[in-house]
Amino acid sequence: MKRLLTCAICVLSLTISKAGTRLAGPPTTNKYPKTSGDTIKNPLISQAPLPAYLAVFKHRLDSIQKDVQLDYNEYVQNYIDIYTRHKDEMGRVIGLAQYYFPIYEKAFREAGIPEEIEYLSIVESKLDPTAVSRVGATGPWQFMPATAKLYGLNMDSFVDDRRDPIQASYAAAAYLKDAYMEFGDWLLAIASYNCGKSNVERAIEKAGALDFWAIRQYLPTETRNYVPAYIATAYVMNYAGKHDISPIAGSFNMNTDTVMVDKFISLNNVSQALNIDIRELSILNPSYKRQVINGTAAAPRRLVIPKVPATSYPALYEVLNTDMPATTAYTAVSDKPGKSIPESHKVKKGETLGDIADNYGISVQDLKDWNNLKSTKSLAGKKLWLNDAHETVAKISPKAETNFITYKVKQGDTLSAIAAKFEGATVDSIKLLNGLKKGAIQPGMKLKISRG
Repeated sequence: MKRLLTCAICVLSLTISKAGTRLAGPPTTNKYPKTSGDTIKNPLISQAPLPAYLAVFKHRLDSIQKDVQLDYNEYVQNYIDIYTRHKDEMGRVIGLAQYYFPIYEKAFREAGIPEEIEYLSIVESKLDPTAVSRVGATGPWQFMPATAKLYGLNMDSFVDDRRDPIQASYAAAAYLKDAYMEFGDWLLAIASYNCGKSNVERAIEKAGALDFWAIRQYLPTETRNYVPAYIATAYVMNYAGKHDISPIAGSFNMNTDTVMVDKFISLNNVSQALNIDIRELSILNPSYKRQVINGTAAAPRRLVIPKVPATSYPALYEVLNTDMPATTAYTAVSDKPGKSIPESHKVKKGETLGDIADNYGISVQDLKDWNNLKSTKSLAGKKLWLNDAHETVAKISPKAETNFITYKVKQGDTLSAIAAKFEGATVDSIKLLNGLKKGAIQPGMKLKISRG
């Protein structure tokens, strides 16, 4: 996974969190069982007494350590110094943590991993669910597409679950638990989150040890700094007050309700009905790429709204029970509220996919998917689609004569599996609507599915 933090001088924002529950020790069935020879002292920690002004940092880290080892050394201190100098930026993230950390903690408790690993999201994205790296890592936990799919996150023309704080947190917890089961050490698991398990495995083999500090020299440069950054983050989140860092309130109401939606609903319509700023609603629902909730009866989608008075319920009920026009559903909306995206872009000389993605607030991976590109290189003069409306995979219309959904067949699909996805659909009705005499279908075919 490629991350936002790339070097020791990067300025990261930090936050305060509640402590997590304690776990049992490392499993005895991990790939690298520890032996007596594996007990290695941290080579970067001086055995000589620390000066009083430094000893306080080590003492504070020792006092907050729970399941994750929080070593103190010069690399950790460097990050502490960086973080404590940028009080306003850290204060803003501390404010955001009041909303996001309870979400992380629930996911981590259910997965059985230390809640204090939630600090890692600060290193990854500064708690920004719309953060996108230049290589396409996305969301608060910065998942690359392949890893996201491996851990159950969905990405399509309407949603990107990597941006969903809830979904992405469960995926991150699953990855970290898998890594811990393999290495038996949380710092090694955290390191693998940055550079991948294979890089950590190779470093272990070269060092002949199972200690992060012992294998650090064999890891990629970014990962060498990644773990010290995490430890320093844990320090500042717990001792922000000691450095005159105070929470700065976020730009949205953190007291929220959740509604399950079984229709295609525009966030803009919800904001108007509830008299809520669309920007605030977008922050609370960051996974909807077009600001359209693509719920169905078979697969309802989550809508998060600020708590509203009971007098607003009738207006909300009316919006949630009205299908939106197809033209609205297929209007591409950028990640920056209020800025629309054109249908296409003609590549200028010297432009890269990263440049184009940054300009329109979309991801490099989406550009590649929408244009069937196999690499991140693009040719001058080439027309690039900036959404997938040109090859619509779903059609919504209130008119009876077009009262169907167009479904694009995927690899492994069968008629029975497709019918099961749509309420009221049957194999026979799909065959009849599409003039199919047999049940054979091929990936890429477009099938009409009755909306009932």
